[in-house]
Amino acid sequence: MATETVKPRGGRRRWGSTVAGVLVLAVMLFPLYWMLNTALQPEAGLLEVDPVPHGLDLSGFSKALTDQGGHLLTSLVVSLGAVAICLAVAAPAAYGLAQFRLRGSRTIVFGTLITQMVPGIVIANALYNSYVDLGLVNSYFGLMLADASLGIPFSIVLMRSFMVSIPGEVVEAAQVDGAGRLRTFVQVVLPMSRNSLITSGLFAFLFSWSDFMFALTLNTTDDVKPVTLGIYQYIGAHVGDWGSVMAASVLSAIPAAILLVFAQKYIAAGITGGSVK
Repeated sequence: MATETVKPRGGRRRWGSTVAGVLVLAVMLFPLYWMLNTALQPEAGLLEVDPVPHGLDLSGFSKALTDQGGHLLTSLVVSLGAVAICLAVAAPAAYGLAQFRLRGSRTIVFGTLITQMVPGIVIANALYNSYVDLGLVNSYFGLMLADASLGIPFSIVLMRSFMVSIPGEVVEAAQVDGAGRLRTFVQVVLPMSRNSLITSGLFAFLFSWSDFMFALTLNTTDDVKPVTLGIYQYIGAHVGDWGSVMAASVLSAIPAAILLVFAQKYIAAGITGGSVK
């Protein structure tokens, strides 16, 4: 009696999942491709751009770099300063909430999450009045503080979830050896929390790098102009030169893309590290 062979369906499912994933990825990456495609055709109008560039015309990038190079450097300085402030505030706060038995610690964490729901324009308007009194309007430090506030709540929640999983015996052993709380935090807790620190720093950098609301509200001159504000004003001044505008947008996306590529393994470990104890 002949037996009928049944073909496994796992292969078809894998192929189907792969095709669906490629289609979704193509749809998500198409705006980036069109931005780069337009940047490589600086002489063409917005409605005259060919689907595929016929050559590598980098004149749009040269013009964009000349016009926006200073703004890119400003964004880099402000974002790095915001990351330093964010980690300096969030890391000790997360350690205290994770390791010390503080009353109302869960309420504090919940309140930290709630702050993420406040509209940015509300915070920007409130900060402007305070910045005028403190003399921080149109200053690098003032914009660093404002941008750091975007990443501090997220960093506290992320690092706290990781530091909770640090065994208490490790902290107690360091204290038995004569290390105080500060030394234990610096020499024991922070090295063990490297993945969460890198993840928090990366997201703080991205929050600051892409900020537009604070840059527009807290600056009334051209002394401190990040690239987001520069591109916004660049569009108004060069609305017919879309090649240079798109080239400036491509240049502004490069630093974030490089960071994501090199830090992706730390991001995965930092986000999932606190879920397993």
